[in-house]
Amino acid sequence: MKIVIAGAGDVGFHLARLLTNEDQDITIIDVDADRLNYAAQHLDVATVKGSSTSFETLEKANISKAHLLIAVTAAEDTNLLTASIGKQLGAKRTIARISNSEFLQNRDKFDLRNLGIDELISPELLATKEVKRLLKEAAITDTFEFERGLLSLIGITIDEEADHLSNKTLRETAYLNPNYDFLTVAILRNNETIIPRGDTRFETGDHVYYIAKPEGVSRVLKLTGKQKDKKIRSIMILGGSRVGFYAARSLSSKYNVILIEKDKDKCFELADLLPNTLVINGDGRDVELLQEEGIDNIDAFIAVTGDSETNIISSLVAKNHGVDKTIALVENIDYIHLSQNMGVDTLINKKLIAANFIFRYIRKGQVLSLTSLHGVDAEVLEFVVNEGAPITRAPLSELDIPKTAIIGGIIRKGKSYVPKGSFTFKPYDRVVVLSRPECIHKVEFFFK
Repeated sequence: MKIVIAGAGDVGFHLARLLTNEDQDITIIDVDADRLNYAAQHLDVATVKGSSTSFETLEKANISKAHLLIAVTAAEDTNLLTASIGKQLGAKRTIARISNSEFLQNRDKFDLRNLGIDELISPELLATKEVKRLLKEAAITDTFEFERGLLSLIGITIDEEADHLSNKTLRETAYLNPNYDFLTVAILRNNETIIPRGDTRFETGDHVYYIAKPEGVSRVLKLTGKQKDKKIRSIMILGGSRVGFYAARSLSSKYNVILIEKDKDKCFELADLLPNTLVINGDGRDVELLQEEGIDNIDAFIAVTGDSETNIISSLVAKNHGVDKTIALVENIDYIHLSQNMGVDTLINKKLIAANFIFRYIRKGQVLSLTSLHGVDAEVLEFVVNEGAPITRAPLSELDIPKTAIIGGIIRKGKSYVPKGSFTFKPYDRVVVLSRPECIHKVEFFFK
């Protein structure tokens, strides 16, 4: 597939990195020569210097042959115009990154496809959805549900309370899972992603990811010493950014929400727009202010100011005051891999979330759903088994599944399974796989 990406910033670069693992024909357009040189040195991509709204530039990128044009520059108007022009010049499908959510909220009033724009994405709204997903359970740092919870992906830190797991192998702890209702699918340790096998040993401080049936989620929480009944009721949001505003608007119907913003004029504006949210004018770096506003009684703290360091430090302060769940927005993608070492439950990056969303959209014809884990160098995919697919030809233990991938669970006719080696796949099964990016195309072979 030929794909043209307009914008070599964080979103464009990360997206190109994901796609080069798929042997796609990628061309990146940008006005910044340094960004293009960096991309060319680190990725197997072609580059074109110039404005993506220029006919000449788009023609140099061979836009008429493009199966997909993705406009993800920093400027919303540039992205919309690029997608529109690209469509007119022959691009089969177009995606444009926007910051104004009104385009998405008023899709019923106008059809942007008439302008040549097939899909819109808003990193801010996607980040808000990610925050909502992460707030489902206080003890879990990552969670993703398949088929309304028939299978769940959960991430949990192994601490001193899980001493029966620490320094033991998966094989040695198998007796703790007598009904085989969960499976360990990944371990994040010192920024290294481990796809575990029977002889892999748990260590204190590991961040462990499981695929679990509904009853398996409760068992995992019990084994790791977490509280299943600990629910989030009160939330403090630091920063009245777009993400902060969208999060408060979305969450205030279910939770008690306090939003802190240091700009006084912005506070008055937010207070009018958020009638169900307590908006406070103040500096979130002020520990005394946080204490006065009840940080000790807050269940979740979400820091989404425009300053990454402020978000991280204030989240650490919240954690020190006993807040169960902390989420910090960071601009530097490199910080994501440090989240578990920093002490913040989850670091999120809206550009990375946007890139992963686009990647899922690109693969939509082959994969039912796709998600990524914060800081983990792996993707979680949900495949549907086609009739005659290679995966149906032998039991799991006899299939040559890559070592850097693991099948975590199956949904069949409304029932979930965690597979053993003897499991045999059938057409129309929905299969959840965790895979390193470089071997996704090998995994796909089994489902074709």
